[in-house]
Amino acid sequence: MTSPECDETPELSSLAAVLDDLVNRVSSISGRRVVLDPDDQLANELFEVERLLSGASRRMTRLLRQR
Repeated sequence: MTSPECDETPELSSLAAVLDDLVNRVSSISGRRVVLDPDDQLANELFEVERLLSGASRRMTRLLRQR
């Protein structure tokens, strides 16, 4: 358990930025792949990863606003 004096906001903010970057990178890869082959299984899996990462990013953003 952390002490009340410990402010984790900067670290959480950094993690939020990393999540946003991951969403963008995964989206870019899946987008390129689906253009080449609309039935690409990896692209479909990456879209699911993107969806999950986006949810995590939104949740992190909400947590940061509550601090």
